[in-house]
Amino acid sequence: MAQINLNATAAFLRDLKRLMKLRNLRHKSEAIRLAVQEAVGRSAPPEPVDFSSWIGLGLAAPSNTKRRFRNEDELWDDDDR
Repeated sequence: MAQINLNATAAFLRDLKRLMKLRNLRHKSEAIRLAVQEAVGRSAPPEPVDFSSWIGLGLAAPSNTKRRFRNEDELWDDDDR
């Protein structure tokens, strides 16, 4: 495994120790690896969603036998019923 030398600020070390305590990690290197992996996971673009299985799904639903309107024109009429 390659070694990396890092100049860290006091705030970075404070946050690193907090992460180690929250995640119950024993080594700083573990905490840094975990933080980088999680950051990459959040930064990666989402995988495309395949909706092809939804095609025709609406046709499989049962049709409404008790319609309130006989046709589309009745739906938009202003007559009170």
